[in-house]
Amino acid sequence: MPYEVIARKYRPQRFSEVVGQEHVTQTLGNAIEQKRIAHAYLFCGPRGTGKTTVARIFAKCLNCTGGPKVNPEDTDARCVEITEGRSLDVLEIDGASNNGVEQVRELRETCKYAPASSQFKIYIIDEVHMLSAAAFNALLKTLEEPPPHVKFMFATTEPEKVLPTILSRCQRFDLRRIPVSLIVKHLAHIATLEKVAVEEAALHAIARGAEGGMRDAESALDQLISFCGEKIVEGDVLCMFGLTSQGQILTLASAVLKGEAETVLRELNELAKHGKDLGRFLADLLGHFRNLLIYQVSRGDLKLLEISEGHAAMLKEQSPLVTTEALTRIMEVLTDSESRLREAASKKIFVEVALLKTIQAREAVQIDTVLKQLQKLRSEQPGPAIKPQAGPPATPVPAPAKTVSPPKPAAAAAAMTAVSPTVVANPMGGDLDLTGLWQNVLEAVGRASPFTRSYLVEAQPLSFSKNVLTIGFDPEFGDRLGLVDNSRTHSLLQTKLQELGRANAQVRFILAERDSPPAPPKLPVQPLAMPPAAPVKPAIPVPQAAAVAPPSKARKPAAGHLTAQDFKDDPLIQKALEVFKGQIVEIRA
Repeated sequence: MPYEVIARKYRPQRFSEVVGQEHVTQTLGNAIEQKRIAHAYLFCGPRGTGKTTVARIFAKCLNCTGGPKVNPEDTDARCVEITEGRSLDVLEIDGASNNGVEQVRELRETCKYAPASSQFKIYIIDEVHMLSAAAFNALLKTLEEPPPHVKFMFATTEPEKVLPTILSRCQRFDLRRIPVSLIVKHLAHIATLEKVAVEEAALHAIARGAEGGMRDAESALDQLISFCGEKIVEGDVLCMFGLTSQGQILTLASAVLKGEAETVLRELNELAKHGKDLGRFLADLLGHFRNLLIYQVSRGDLKLLEISEGHAAMLKEQSPLVTTEALTRIMEVLTDSESRLREAASKKIFVEVALLKTIQAREAVQIDTVLKQLQKLRSEQPGPAIKPQAGPPATPVPAPAKTVSPPKPAAAAAAMTAVSPTVVANPMGGDLDLTGLWQNVLEAVGRASPFTRSYLVEAQPLSFSKNVLTIGFDPEFGDRLGLVDNSRTHSLLQTKLQELGRANAQVRFILAERDSPPAPPKLPVQPLAMPPAAPVKPAIPVPQAAAVAPPSKARKPAAGHLTAQDFKDDPLIQKALEVFKGQIVEIRA
């Protein structure tokens, strides 16, 4: 007997043997039992997940003796013919080779004839997306209204390339990638039948390399049996396929989370020295951080992860080392690096830089966090008074002395009264310091949302009557009224007012002219005492060549009065626009 590879030798022959596609096999089985068999089916999914296998099993169920049956006998003559590919009524067509209009026209002519010995004439077209547009159009009418004895079964890895008019005439079944745990279990069963000893770590390595495809995993096991004989260990799998061991990935991930750049570079150098696939290594490392993120979010629920017990213990150990936000930034760096690795001239240098960026991403701080911290420091610790710096001694110029008498106590009291904060009647008893209350509200809002506070800075409290705080905006800042007059801001202000002892308070925003500040009190001034005039020294002649014209005031505004163009040209403003990718919308004095 000629040798038969494992992928064909252990190919499923009935729906119950198909691994990981229960949503497809159960639906087809129910359709057979209920006699609701459609005329066209489309099976799509990644390679090696069982598309053609399911189509063959379905064909055996329809054309078996006494069928249709969900579980036909393996020894049935018609089923044996289909399994061996010599049935006259089940035709398998390669869409890549027969993709022209002529082949489709021939199919249309032959499908008119009744089946030779079975109940149905079944056409299985593999890689149907390879058919040309003209061939698809030629198939449309036959596919929509075929003869009662004809069934079409299509298989493809790229359903997006199939015309929508074809898709609408088929029942579509999407086959999924097979989970690692199911692949490991199936490979262990095959190894037992083949009398080969395979380590569990080796089985997990094969399953990881298969990327959800059972046929790829079976082919890899077949190759390893030829390479290793009757005993297979993890090192053999890693050596043959250039994979990175799970232990190396966990060690390197721990070094990234601890910020140990030297360890990261040493581990990567060892991987590159032994010829590991760096692209696959990045994918495995990204998968580990993904598992760690899900472990944190799910609070240790292992049902969402396909990992071994050792891997679960390592996730538990690494979880306290990093926050969820830092993990998200690390995954963003690795995802970007994985997509750009193909274009890199030196893959090793590129991966080294990517891993160093992950360490920096772990230690980075979001801009929102920085703003909140700055706002907190500003509210808790008032800045020190700025003292004028001592400049170079100026040339003394005689000037008349001014003598100002100190203000009288009555005048000082009047000044204090003029600038006192607004006081209104307090419905809870006593007087309410409305200005003080508003300042406290602004500080509380700033700690929760610095951006909302920036919109409210130009507002002013107008009244607090019947438990309603009325807040006014000057028409000059009327555009901010639409930014804050919403349910989110109302809820935030009501919460902060409740924290300040104003339970069930409501907020109302209106347009109102800003009150002009009170005029400063006039203080009595004593008459100025003029000293005797000092003798004037003769002017020193200045040569004409050394005469210097005074600077023009029109070129530069006075100190403290910057123009809009000066603001735009400021280096700090330009740097901020570059960092935050922003633009200046409006400039106000």
